Amino acid sequence: MRTLIVVRSLKMGGMERVAVNLADAFADSGHESHLLVFRRQQQGLAPTNKDVKTHVLPLRWWSRLTGIGLLLELLSRLILNPLIRRSHFVWTGWLGGWLFRIWLTGFERRYGRVDRIIFRGIGTFEMVWSYREDRARFVLENNLHLQDSQWRQTLFARCLYPGKHLVCVSHGVADTLREGMRRWGFTPASVSVIVNPCPVKAIREAMSETQPAIPDQPYLVNVARLVPQKDHDLLLRAYAKAAPDEPLVIVGDGPLRQTLEAQAASLGIAHDVVFVGHQANPYPWMHHARLFVLSSRVEGMGIVLTEALACGTPVVSVDCPGGIREVLKGELEQAIADHDVDSLASKIREALAGPEPDVNDDWLTDFLPETVVQRFLQSVNENSGQKVIS
Repeated sequence: MRTLIVVRSLKMGGMERVAVNLADAFADSGHESHLLVFRRQQQGLAPTNKDVKTHVLPLRWWSRLTGIGLLLELLSRLILNPLIRRSHFVWTGWLGGWLFRIWLTGFERRYGRVDRIIFRGIGTFEMVWSYREDRARFVLENNLHLQDSQWRQTLFARCLYPGKHLVCVSHGVADTLREGMRRWGFTPASVSVIVNPCPVKAIREAMSETQPAIPDQPYLVNVARLVPQKDHDLLLRAYAKAAPDEPLVIVGDGPLRQTLEAQAASLGIAHDVVFVGHQANPYPWMHHARLFVLSSRVEGMGIVLTEALACGTPVVSVDCPGGIREVLKGELEQAIADHDVDSLASKIREALAGPEPDVNDDWLTDFLPETVVQRFLQSVNENSGQKVIS
């Protein structure tokens, strides 16, 4: 099969990392794999499989060069977007869809017809929302924001979702999509649930990389951007209450770093909490940890949990909307805490009380790249198993 993964950028983010993982997975499975990016970047993520061909379509500049796109962008920024907040894509993405179609025509003249086109993330298909085709799949990485303004979200949803084959990364995301369909009155062509791939083999190679800054004693670890969604405030308070002997290492960076460092000081745990910032390869930090702890307010799927398990590290996570229970099911349900300080602190103490448990590879079977690839390709010639959620 010939596949095309489309993503807005290759910045160091979870959604972008999954897009690259999926492109690698198709190539590893013997398919012709292409990755298309809408923004040029000097640094960022890149496929590990040399057979993946990466392409850049600077969509914003293409749009401006048409003249019409420049006019729409100026009109949106100066008038329409201030009137209808966050509506910029509504006025610019219509043209973007047509420009993508033009690019695809040229691409297929060179490489041949694409069997499956996969758009990753709402931010990506906002840029080309007018594009609809039966072989395209639009992947929803996160829960829909159901609490936002009804009329504005209705406008946005009726641009983004009708008539498209939508893929949710978890049943939790699908639940919010079902509610969005009811509230905002749109009908997609189909809805299916396909989890994000976890490249276990690549992770286990990467986790062996030497990192001299890693503590030489047992420690707890969290890997996440320092943003409100990840709720490090809860993590720090639960860690302070649990008061383990092991230090807490936080891998990641973001706008809340100074606030969180100040909070750690106010809780009296500044010497026990280590902020190491962004790490291009976080897997050695996961691998050497005694326990991985997730404290998010919401997780589309919680791919970081599968990555920690692939590193052989036990996990504890708060229960939150999205896909946590997509990963932590069966015997792993005992690793789930309520989303409050007392419950998370109790789970941390419980996990550290006994000997470190063995991680079972069977827990990762559903997330293996070859399994996910098969799910995306099983309906290239038919839509079997893909139904609108009602």
